[in-house]
Amino acid sequence: SNDDTEDVSLFDAEEETTNRPRKSKIRHPVASFFHLFFRVSAIIVYLLCELLSSSFIACMVTIILLLSCDFWAVKNVTGRLMVGLRWWNHIDEDGKSHWVFESRKASPQENKTVSEAESRIFWLGLIACPVLWVIFAFSALFSFRVKWLAVVIMGVVLQGANLYGYIRCKVGSRKNLTSMATSYLGKQFLKQNTGDEQTS
Repeated sequence: SNDDTEDVSLFDAEEETTNRPRKSKIRHPVASFFHLFFRVSAIIVYLLCELLSSSFIACMVTIILLLSCDFWAVKNVTGRLMVGLRWWNHIDEDGKSHWVFESRKASPQENKTVSEAESRIFWLGLIACPVLWVIFAFSALFSFRVKWLAVVIMGVVLQGANLYGYIRCKVGSRKNLTSMATSYLGKQFLKQNTGDEQTS
């Protein structure tokens, strides 16, 4: 598993945002709307499906289409515009798979284009919806609604994949996480041992 984490300035749309007035808290209202629209719609259809339609197939197809649209929109559009993060996978000439997690380079000028409101909307939607699908999965499992379990698992997988990808973009590669954890534990160990030596 070769992970490449790149920290690059890759956003063509950022030039457009610098021309917009700073007063606007939400600089990408359409992206913000669709970031929540598809995922919330899938949850609403799942909850109201048996009331609105007697056809399980129609409900299942509608939910999966909404989840697929959400996956594509969040992965390819809203993450890039709202928080400056992007992830994808590519296969090199040797047939090896490389996961790439990109984040916008931090500079004082670009920090002005980042909207706190958009960032909150992005992360709230990205975290809350997969949690709901996990709750639905346990509910379907314990209530023996086996036919709905496949739909719910699809929701967990698609929204969980985006959540995982963007967390990796935000925090960095697994190697960075491991080195940060090792460094932190090492510092705590040294503090504890030096503190013990001073008291004795």
